[in-house]
Order: sequence, then C-alpha cells, then structure tokens
Amino acid sequence: MRLLVVEDDQTLNKQIVTALEQAGYAVDCAFDGEEGQFLGETEPYDAAILDLGLPNVDGVSVLNAWRREGRKMPVIILTARDRWSDKVQGFDAGADDYVTKPFHMEELLARVRALLRRATGHATSEISCGPVKLDTRSGRVAVDGNPIKLTSHEYRLLSYLMHHTGRIVSRGELTEHLYDQDFDRDSNTIEVFIGRLRKKLGVDIIQTVRGLGYLLDTGQTRT
Repeated sequence: MRLLVVEDDQTLNKQIVTALEQAGYAVDCAFDGEEGQFLGETEPYDAAILDLGLPNVDGVSVLNAWRREGRKMPVIILTARDRWSDKVQGFDAGADDYVTKPFHMEELLARVRALLRRATGHATSEISCGPVKLDTRSGRVAVDGNPIKLTSHEYRLLSYLMHHTGRIVSRGELTEHLYDQDFDRDSNTIEVFIGRLRKKLGVDIIQTVRGLGYLLDTGQTRT
C-alpha cells in the first residue's frame, strides 16, 4: 500500500513517515498544501494523512480539490485539539476520519489499517485467502498456521494482492502502489517477487492471468 503524508511540521512529518514505513507501507510526503495537492492529484495513493493547518494552501482546500478531481482515496485529517469546527469542515470536504494532535502513533496506524480494510471490503485485521492468513496489525503471515518470513517488499506485494482478492491486478498497478516516488521502479521486479512469494508460501493461490496481471482467488469468501 502506498500512502501520502502532508504535514508542515518537519519533525512530526518524519515521525509519521518512519512509523508508516516500519509498518510496511510505501510513503511519499509533502510539507505544504500546494505540493500535497499536486501529489494527491497525480499519484495513485491508497490513503492520505492530511494536516489542516498547512502553508500556501490549507488542508480543507486541498481536500476539496482532491474530491473535485475525483480522487477517492481515504483521507485522515490531523486537527488541533480545540478546533472542532475544523473537523466538521474536514468531514464536509470529504475526509473519512480524523486524529487530534497530539496523538499516539499506534492510534494513527490503527486508523490507517481500518481505512484500508474498509476501502477494500475487509472487516477485520486478519485477511485470509485459502490457507494463507495475513494479520495487518502485526504484519505476520502464516500458511496453515505456520509462520512465513517475508522481506518488506514481499510483504507489501502479498498485502496488496490480499487486500484486492478476487480482482486482477496488473504489474503496472503493483509497481505504482508498492513503491514511493523516489524508488527506481521497474515492473520486471514484480515477477521476481511473485516467484519468491510462490516459493515461500508453498501454495498455489497467486494466479497469472496472461497479458493482464495477477489474481488472488480461491473462490472463498473474504474475511
């Protein structure tokens, strides 16, 4: 999953980005509303964390612009403790959730996980596909109850596919959603990671749909 953080406080921005990256996300960041608005309109993010008190362009204006452009990614707004009116404006502009400053990073991470689950039709933190279970809260993967050790890139790839179980995902889409904007992207590496995942999982749940991409589907109901 690829996320955008728009926060003008450089220390807080770095803290959020670091926490998200450690949790297995690809993250881009911006420090003002103008840059954040541009990134949100031009890059395919799975979710965004948006501060409302931004320089150049305020957060509500950024969010309004995203929604006018048809950008549907879930957005968590960051608000000051005593600015309830900001929360109302944020929700009216199209926000999905909010976190009040100061906040515990674990709360923000939990809200991100919840938004991503809901956006892809999953009800709990554990996503299953046949014998494979992925716990988005702990970042652990198991097959038939046996833990599987994955690299960060392998985990990102499996997580994206499992969040989108039942849908064909192209190599281009995977490349756009697994790496941040500074990464030297090469869609051919996706094939390499798919091969490694298949070998580590030891079960045939990742199907190659020739000319289209990859499909995770065992015919079972999503959790």
